[in-house]
Amino acid sequence: MKTIRRLALRTAATALVLTSLTPAALAQAAPAAQESFVDLVNPLMGTDSSYRLSYGNTYPAVAVPWGMNSWTPVTGEPGSGWGYTYAGEKINGIKQTHQPSPWMNDYAAFSLFAETGPLRIREDERASWFSHKAEQAHPYSYKVYLADYNVTAEVTPTTRAAQFRFTFPKSDDAHIILDALDGGSKVTIDAKNRRITGYVRNNHGGVPDNFHNYFVAEFDRDFSVTRTWDDNWQLSADTTREAGHVGAVVSFKTSAGEQVHVKVASSFISPEQALLNLKTEIGNDAFDTTRAKAKAAWEAELSRIRVTDPNLDNRRTFYSALYRMLQFPRMFHEHDARGKIVHYSPYDGKVHDGYMFTDNGFWDTWRAVFPFFALMYPERDSQMMQGLVNTYREGGWLPEWASPGYRDVMIGSNSANLIADAYINGVRGFDAETLYEAMIKNATTSEGRPKDKKGRVIGAVGREGVEYYNRLGYVPYDVGINENAARTLEYATADFSISQMAKALGKTADAEKYAAQAQNYRKLYDPESGWIRGRNQDGSWATPFNPYKWGDAFTEGNALHYSWAIMQDVQGLIDLMGGRQKFVDRLDAIFTAPPIFDDSYYGQVIHEIREMQIVNMGQYAHGNQPIQHMIYLYDWAGAPWKTQYHVRDVMKRLYSPAPDGYPGDEDNGQTSAWYVFSALGFYPVTPAVGEYAIGSPLFQNVSLAMPGGKTLTIEAENNGPDNVYIQSVTFNGQPVSKTYLTHDALRQGGVLKFVMGATPNKQWGSAPGDVPFSMSKPVK
Repeated sequence: MKTIRRLALRTAATALVLTSLTPAALAQAAPAAQESFVDLVNPLMGTDSSYRLSYGNTYPAVAVPWGMNSWTPVTGEPGSGWGYTYAGEKINGIKQTHQPSPWMNDYAAFSLFAETGPLRIREDERASWFSHKAEQAHPYSYKVYLADYNVTAEVTPTTRAAQFRFTFPKSDDAHIILDALDGGSKVTIDAKNRRITGYVRNNHGGVPDNFHNYFVAEFDRDFSVTRTWDDNWQLSADTTREAGHVGAVVSFKTSAGEQVHVKVASSFISPEQALLNLKTEIGNDAFDTTRAKAKAAWEAELSRIRVTDPNLDNRRTFYSALYRMLQFPRMFHEHDARGKIVHYSPYDGKVHDGYMFTDNGFWDTWRAVFPFFALMYPERDSQMMQGLVNTYREGGWLPEWASPGYRDVMIGSNSANLIADAYINGVRGFDAETLYEAMIKNATTSEGRPKDKKGRVIGAVGREGVEYYNRLGYVPYDVGINENAARTLEYATADFSISQMAKALGKTADAEKYAAQAQNYRKLYDPESGWIRGRNQDGSWATPFNPYKWGDAFTEGNALHYSWAIMQDVQGLIDLMGGRQKFVDRLDAIFTAPPIFDDSYYGQVIHEIREMQIVNMGQYAHGNQPIQHMIYLYDWAGAPWKTQYHVRDVMKRLYSPAPDGYPGDEDNGQTSAWYVFSALGFYPVTPAVGEYAIGSPLFQNVSLAMPGGKTLTIEAENNGPDNVYIQSVTFNGQPVSKTYLTHDALRQGGVLKFVMGATPNKQWGSAPGDVPFSMSKPVK
């Protein structure tokens, strides 16, 4: 995910506290006599990627948890979604980034760079050779040696600001460049106050006409020479430039080892707010103080889950994945001069009170990222729900992909899943009635969807084909709406979530209506082939039918992937497929089928297809979201030991803390969330029911600091690479025979103990009454 083909801070108060911690307090914040969890993180995990093949499609994000801005070195082609690739040989800048995915590309970006000698301003000309051996990447800082200039560049972040430190050699011509990049920009050099100010407007959609990212860069020394450039790369002594692509250069003489510091902040609200962000988040802090605070912010979050296990690589993979999960959705709100939370709205272009979060694709993250927030970060999840309330009020729709506003990417109305899941699992502090109203609007009309000046829909909101769906129970294949079967399945799951929310809010009639619609998946089940299949408006099946065909009726997958996407009623699917044993046999067949495919819908082998083909797991395509939960479905069919085997096999074969460490796109934390949950030993398959299907815990011991001060300890006796099978489970000393755990029980803390072994215990969890929730009841 995602292609253009279809086109911590636990609270804000915590953020303010961390910016004012003394060095002594920072030392106390780190866990005593224990390794630093944040230093187990490898931000380069997943960066060995390209358009053709993704091992994560990540970049080394230097940020604080959920920070409004991230910073990353740029080794790729300027303006490309692949700004940093591990195979890159040269760096041309360190940029402020908001990119959620290479397929979405970046917005509001600008970069800083340092040189010595003759001035070079074009990206390809100024780029310096570097080596990963002289590169240090951490979540809280980045350091690299720019070999062509004998300069060491460093950056360390706050939520809305950052500090740079450039160490120069002896030079009569030392330069720092601020490149405002292409897309509409302005720079002003204020030599008296040692500042460069301006704005950038670069984006790839999802912004109002008045969108700006205002920045201020403040230096710790006077400038000897100042210059700016314009669209034609023409340098001049003008102190202000405003055009499509402008930049500024400040120059000076340096002695050997001399360090130049730059404090940078930005705002989506105003230049004055950018300066306020600089003063409140950095102020007089030294570079090392900001670095220590950023490290403490990460340590505070990562240390909430303390893993004890002898396998260092597994621990590194776990914390690297957890780091990815705590980046998105990023804050889009700021604190004004009164300390009040305010935000520029990417939906109506105005400044409003309250929270706003962005850079997220719910098609991905409803599955496991938001359930993780509901379990471990209910206060943060509440803020995100408040942000969705604001989005609806300001834009008229819930977003499905926001970057920073509505983007027309992916399908479904999956916002319903994460909202209902939060509410059912006890997240409060937001206007649930307003979000329920928004969910119903999504599910009942396609009118009023945001459009551009030419009348084209520009936001993936609501439900495309909703009138067909509500009349026929499915989106037809033959009415010009692509990926129609996938839409039907996703709408049905969202209908289930709406029904759960309606029931919780006392809306009985709605609960019954949407529960009935949640059974619409049955209308696309073809008993002859045994797969979900596209269906025409007159009820006939779409022909010809090739279950190996990607796209067409499905989204970035085929019938063998999407036929399992009935999370709300796994038992109903079991019944359709002929009972438990036939269901298990069909699950097994996914792994033994040849990795053949039909790519004719796309006209090329898209990277998701290639990632399935090359890992030798048959038709199992873990690199993309629609099938990631499939492994856990054995829990519903009396064969949980097969879930245990496959979960551990996927973790072992497809994940590592290396540049090629992901099995496909790491989409806003979702592919990471699969690993984090699975390593703990359970996974949230069905939204809005408060249950987690049990898998196979990876570690010997894990301690989780649950909200409310409780501690959940997960022990796995006899655990190891070969002992992947559960022999027995107890929770607080009581035997557990069921193949699921409840949200309420986990939140209360206690000791969850697994006893592991090298051979399956085929009796554990195999009874019909041991299964997780389904709308249909199991046959006894």
